[in-house]
Amino acid sequence: METTTLITPLHVLDKILALNLDVCLWSARTKLTEEDFGGAELPPEDLASLGSKKICDPARLTVFSKLKARAVNLLNRHGVKFLSGWAIPEDKAGDIINGLCAIRHEFFMEKQNFLASYDEGIAEWIARHPAWAGIIQNSTVSRDYVDNRMKFAWQLYRVAPAAGLDDDTAMTESGLHDEVENLGNTLFGEIARDASEIWRKVFEGKTEVTHKALSPLKTMRDKLVGLSFVEPHVVPVIELLETALAKMPKRGSITGAHLLMLQGMVCILKEQDTLLSQTQALLTAASSEDTLAELFDGFSRTTPILYLGDAELPENPIPDMPDLSIPLEPIAPAASLDSMGLW
Repeated sequence: METTTLITPLHVLDKILALNLDVCLWSARTKLTEEDFGGAELPPEDLASLGSKKICDPARLTVFSKLKARAVNLLNRHGVKFLSGWAIPEDKAGDIINGLCAIRHEFFMEKQNFLASYDEGIAEWIARHPAWAGIIQNSTVSRDYVDNRMKFAWQLYRVAPAAGLDDDTAMTESGLHDEVENLGNTLFGEIARDASEIWRKVFEGKTEVTHKALSPLKTMRDKLVGLSFVEPHVVPVIELLETALAKMPKRGSITGAHLLMLQGMVCILKEQDTLLSQTQALLTAASSEDTLAELFDGFSRTTPILYLGDAELPENPIPDMPDLSIPLEPIAPAASLDSMGLW
């Protein structure tokens, strides 16, 4: 299979903003010292190094890690990794910043609560480890120190290539062109990564799912809609997702041919080379809408083969599975569309 090469043009910079997330957390750890061991003989430094000690209950700090993870997840849902942070669509910047502001507000509320009971928390930690009270007490830091160490901020800026420099090499070797040209590959890599996680958490080994299983696929679709200008191959992926979502039942569990359709689609999404090959076929087809219709008709008509592979049909087939004893009229795929083994 020929690999599709993606090169994102530099003019996409006109439609994106770069966002750098700047969150600092206090680890509540300090370095162990020889004095902490009361003069005990220790290995030489070229043989082993001392680790760290916790001077505060780590459980009191987990909320800050979760809030940072929420911020990262927000940016991953709407943007694509770029430079030291994310490229986000300019027309989505307001919603994204509002989301970050809400998380930042919660972060600082939790920080205020943590600092208000900081001394009591240290005392409780020492009381839980009385045998080591000395090494904890000798390593504590002030509340102001912790306050300065905990930060939640971001920088939003527009990126433009360097121009008008006296040194031509400084302009041509700035590295920005390479970063932009690779945006499409980065985006498709993220699609494959997310689809692999969706497969593992939602669809793998399942014969029935609820409508909650559609939520991560809708999130993926929304992200791609916002970033559709990055690369022409993105549009067929959006159409693939929207076509599948439109064919799902409005209520009840998703089983049988509908579930297998989703499983087949996610399997395509999680293989980057396969997905790019499929989108290239859709882009070159006379009518991508007709080709997508044939693709999904192929899914629904061949679901037993897709699910079972070379294995024999089990005694208790999946609910709603078509009767294999009834011959099905074969569907001829579009000449320009690689079947990917789905029919």
